[in-house]
Amino acid sequence: MISRALLALLTLLASPAFAETIETARGPVELERPERVVVFDIAALDTLDALGIAPVGVTDTLYFPHFDHLKDKAETVGTLFEPNFEAVAALEPDLIVIGGRSATQFDALSAIAPTIDMTIGGDSLIGDARARLTAYGTLFGKDDAAAELAEGLDRAVADAKAAIEGKGNGLVLLTNGPKMSAFGPGSRFGWIHTDLGLPAAVATTYEGSHGEAVSFEFVQKANPDWLVVVDRAAAVQQEGDSARQTLDNPLVHETTAWKEDHLVFLDPSSMYIAGGGVRSITGLLGQITDAFGG
Repeated sequence: MISRALLALLTLLASPAFAETIETARGPVELERPERVVVFDIAALDTLDALGIAPVGVTDTLYFPHFDHLKDKAETVGTLFEPNFEAVAALEPDLIVIGGRSATQFDALSAIAPTIDMTIGGDSLIGDARARLTAYGTLFGKDDAAAELAEGLDRAVADAKAAIEGKGNGLVLLTNGPKMSAFGPGSRFGWIHTDLGLPAAVATTYEGSHGEAVSFEFVQKANPDWLVVVDRAAAVQQEGDSARQTLDNPLVHETTAWKEDHLVFLDPSSMYIAGGGVRSITGLLGQITDAFGG
């Protein structure tokens, strides 16, 4: 007959060395602490890299110079949209992290290894970014580092809100060469209004993540006190007119934003590609603070 002490020891040895429940975009997930991680989301990679987590597989384009150190350490496993499933399987990962553009690949990648969707929202971007940071800290045993980064993020949010307060309204525009889209509360860039308190200069409608296609007449009529601008072409490394060239238009010249030189050109890759990564969002908040507080 097995003694209680021996039974307890056998149960302990049979249990996983680590298991923790973390929050994801699809709800809570219980995972063992991973060692071999493949990452298909730049926001996730941004936060994981800030925590000192080195993935074994990443996408073919990393967009930021501070990821250069990964090029010789991690294998390429496809694009943000299309995984190379053979390459992923060959790495034998014990965790795959997806989000945003790669979220549609959840089922296919889950057949290879445990997969978590860490998509970050629009209006809730800062809250989601903080939640993802906490989850990664818990999962990888980096709670202290995550807490330090969270404190920096909280300070940056407070500084940006203080800089914006009482400075008038704003319009968030995405330029793509000669084309423009507007983003208001509820959109992918709506956090600038809802999280930071910048009043919207005009109501906008939108579908999905593309915003409302607008004209120069729309911008003139809205007459924002501030224009907050994201250059998509620059973010995806395409050639074409810059955001400033696009907005250098007689109708835009009539706005308060242009007359007062209240044009805020946010780092395009941080906004468009890595939105919600802790390093990217903290940097963007610093840009906003400098622009509105200057």
